[in-house]
Amino acid sequence: MTISKNEELLFCALGGSGEIGMNVNLYGTRSRWVMVDCGVTFADHSYPGIDLVLPDLSFIEDRLEQLDGVVITHGHEDHIGALPYLAYDLGVPLYATPFTAGLVRHKLEEERIADRIDLRVIQPGAPFKVGPFGFEFVPMAHSIPEANALIIDTPAGRVFHTGDWKLDAAPIIGNPATAEQLTTIGDRGVDVLVCDSTNVFNAEASGSESDVRIGLGEAVRKARGRVVVTTFASNAARVQTLGQVAKETGRALCVAGRSLDRIIKVARSCGYLRDFPDTISPDEAMRLPRDKVLVIATGGQGEDRAALARIAGGQHPIKLDAGDTVIFSSKQIPGNEVAIGRIQNTLAGRGVQMVTEKQAHVHVSGHPGRPELAQLYGWLRPRVLVPVHGEMRHLMEQARYGLSQGIPRTIVQTDGELVRLAPGDPEKIGHVPVGRLVLDGDVILPADGGTINERRRLGVNGQISVAVAVREDGRLAGRPQVRFQGVPVEEERDAFVAEAEDAAEEAVRTSRRDRDGMREDVRLAVRRCATLWTGKKPVVDVLVLEV
Repeated sequence: MTISKNEELLFCALGGSGEIGMNVNLYGTRSRWVMVDCGVTFADHSYPGIDLVLPDLSFIEDRLEQLDGVVITHGHEDHIGALPYLAYDLGVPLYATPFTAGLVRHKLEEERIADRIDLRVIQPGAPFKVGPFGFEFVPMAHSIPEANALIIDTPAGRVFHTGDWKLDAAPIIGNPATAEQLTTIGDRGVDVLVCDSTNVFNAEASGSESDVRIGLGEAVRKARGRVVVTTFASNAARVQTLGQVAKETGRALCVAGRSLDRIIKVARSCGYLRDFPDTISPDEAMRLPRDKVLVIATGGQGEDRAALARIAGGQHPIKLDAGDTVIFSSKQIPGNEVAIGRIQNTLAGRGVQMVTEKQAHVHVSGHPGRPELAQLYGWLRPRVLVPVHGEMRHLMEQARYGLSQGIPRTIVQTDGELVRLAPGDPEKIGHVPVGRLVLDGDVILPADGGTINERRRLGVNGQISVAVAVREDGRLAGRPQVRFQGVPVEEERDAFVAEAEDAAEEAVRTSRRDRDGMREDVRLAVRRCATLWTGKKPVVDVLVLEV
């Protein structure tokens, strides 16, 4: 598939439309492409042994000679997390503002490819060109420094791509664009608004980070023992808020989690967190009186290896006992409820008190509710609305809401749908390959390829290994040997093994086929035996040895 050489403006999401996370958006004009963001999503139980899920970029990888660059809106994992694994193969410059570039550079250094990636630092508000595309970063409020919308100028029209955003009249960090500045952008003309849909069902505005400071301060003052506050490491505004809360409540501040250390380091290098208090080590924290310590910890989404899980399990230098408090200063991401619940139950068993956004005002979202969407629509006055960053229900609802607020046209697209945005009315004109990859250890694999499907089958049904020794004439040279894992015969293990070995022996004795045929006869016989015993169909591997 090629882009026509006329003045068309094309759009295609390779991730983030029809799902929340793994944001990858392509814009095309004059036979050239530019990519906006390149993120990951986090694996669930359907991907056993996997932590990160990456976008399949095969469509654009087949057209690398047409790709001019990757422009990054902000530093959240669902927008930058795939770059350490995919940027080198893309082989094009990356464009980001200083704080986001610092986070990306650290990731590239961890993968030892920083010196091979052209990472270009752009100041907010400074226009720059990427091929035939003109860009300008527009600062927006969000839960991380330097979250930006993008003005994208093309020969066929102007796009306002929001990235992740909200409205905050009293932000803790940064200076987001004002109503007047956004109105001026609208006065210049916005043909297409590509907009975050995450909180479209929220009837109220998301609220200000400054209000959270009051709620967190009250929650910490009420606590009598040690206090641990868990939040997203990337939420530097929340980290700044907690530093202020620690000062106001007379508690020393301890930070637990490598990602928090990294965020604080990068933020300070970019001029943020200037009045953030000095921190103490976990060992120092444990020597202080219990009511004189505030700990910021990673792991509020239930991550097994994060600080909070290790604290809850007693495997961290920070120890919690009955009467201590954990404050969850974040919202549960859908799909993480079980993991979070497991940690909360462990903490509850220790007598630890917990505070979530349901009990106190300890969190605000970084995404816009309906009142904020309506305000942005009014300031920008776009001709076309393209909802992104949401599941289908979010995209459809924002399309309906945009129309109700006077936007003339909307189009709901999902990953892989190629849309002509201009000239004329938006129109779907094709479909490109999309999919998911997984990071399995150090190897990138298809999310639904042979390895992961085999692992799923093993997880569901278990595995049996059969070793059969035969002479040259095909007769058995000894008793077949059966070993298994994950087959539910715990109390009858020996009896099951004996019957499975009998089945293997009989299959060899009666087989009239060649070695491969004999191997298949044994496999089927042992699996039938296992199915009779358990109702399961384990994966059966057969080794035939000639002696």
